[in-house]
Amino acid sequence: MDEAGSSASGGGFRPGVDSLDEPPNSRIFLVISKYTPESVLRERFSPFGEIQDIWVVRDKHTKESKGIAFVKFARSSQACRAMEEMHGQCLGPNDTKPIKVFIAQSRSSGSHRDVEDEELTRIFVMIPKSYTEEDLREKFKVYGDIEYCSIIKNKVTGESKGLGYVRYLKPSQAAQAIENCDRSFRAILAEPKNKASESSEQDYYNNMRQEALGHEPRVNMFPFEQQSEFSSFDKNDNRGQEAISKRLSVVSRVPFTEEQLFSIFDIVPGLEYCEVQRDPYSNYGHGVVQYFNVASAIYAKYKLHGFQYPPGNRIGVSFIDDGSNATDLLRKMATQMVAAQLASMVWNNPSQQQYMQFGGSSGSQLPQIQTDVVLPPCKKKAPPETPVKERLFIVFNPHPLPLDVLEDIFCRFGNLIEVYLVSGKNVGYAKYADRISANDAIATLHGKILNGVRLKVMLADSPREESNKRQRTY
Repeated sequence: MDEAGSSASGGGFRPGVDSLDEPPNSRIFLVISKYTPESVLRERFSPFGEIQDIWVVRDKHTKESKGIAFVKFARSSQACRAMEEMHGQCLGPNDTKPIKVFIAQSRSSGSHRDVEDEELTRIFVMIPKSYTEEDLREKFKVYGDIEYCSIIKNKVTGESKGLGYVRYLKPSQAAQAIENCDRSFRAILAEPKNKASESSEQDYYNNMRQEALGHEPRVNMFPFEQQSEFSSFDKNDNRGQEAISKRLSVVSRVPFTEEQLFSIFDIVPGLEYCEVQRDPYSNYGHGVVQYFNVASAIYAKYKLHGFQYPPGNRIGVSFIDDGSNATDLLRKMATQMVAAQLASMVWNNPSQQQYMQFGGSSGSQLPQIQTDVVLPPCKKKAPPETPVKERLFIVFNPHPLPLDVLEDIFCRFGNLIEVYLVSGKNVGYAKYADRISANDAIATLHGKILNGVRLKVMLADSPREESNKRQRTY
């Protein structure tokens, strides 16, 4: 869908970029009749819970409905229950064609049945190591019918690792468990079995040969890139005739605040500042956005020109000619890309770091972290001689982060002893003097993107178990 007109809910439109998928799986995607009004959707779906927004996809020129709509609920369990009960139903007495209801996903998702079975019914929890499967079932059966429970155990000792899975029969039951269980369980939706194994650390090493041959999966640095409702921009822009700079001009028929402008353009990493400019002669919204580098500005111009905010109002984004030479800017952008690639190579092989010198002073400037994750403030590291209570295994995709950035990230949870990279591999380890701090790091960072790198953070095997692993000969 490259055009999306919408009608906002009576309660007002909430900023879509920041809250569209918060909480996750709280939006449903509807295939309906072209003649179904929003009032009917609200009437039929409001019994399932608080509706935050309803918007109908319309033709760009005729403004007629395309027979597609989205409904945003306040809670994931509400959206899941609406999907379970309304999929295949008729909305009105005169309707002969049943509607289709799915949880809204990106285009890369599989079919509805695969999504329901694999992504919405199995949850991953942290549990006391003394728990048995029966204890786990007893704790979580209050939220719905459980298909099975499993506890992840050390393959050598058979002891629990303090992690488990609970599979429900319905997505709404899994959502209820995540929303209502004790926070100490850190419950989240588990990745489908065909996407991730329960022993991620071992699987990573088993797949090293495929990655060495160039089969490494691509990571989406911008989570909204494949969301169809964010693809509303004019693809016929003549950027070749336009001055290129790090500064962008933003124009809207509807006035906006500086916070709203920031929330839209901050989805592209590298935002330096934004400023709203008041026009006393019109009610239009005008703003200026500046990025730290030209690459981010180009990407923001391409992705956000024509973006609808609020729905039905397209914003215009153009470069501001600041007198810079476009050729020089593009050359700088290419240099930045090469420097990033070189940095990745160097961090993969720390022995080469002494050969890579950058210009400028080597002052103690704090590393810059670009992410949508809410990180706690920095805390002091534990002394190097402190006993290790928990070790974390970290997987980076597509390349490792620099050590100073890693240390800045992982020390924020307290009691960090050391963080280090494995030479030549996209993995590393973090040592903590406290298990609670390590568990907080897992809960906050696992699956998140920081500085364009997706992290997988999980409990590491014990050193004794690692020493028993068979070494690779290639």
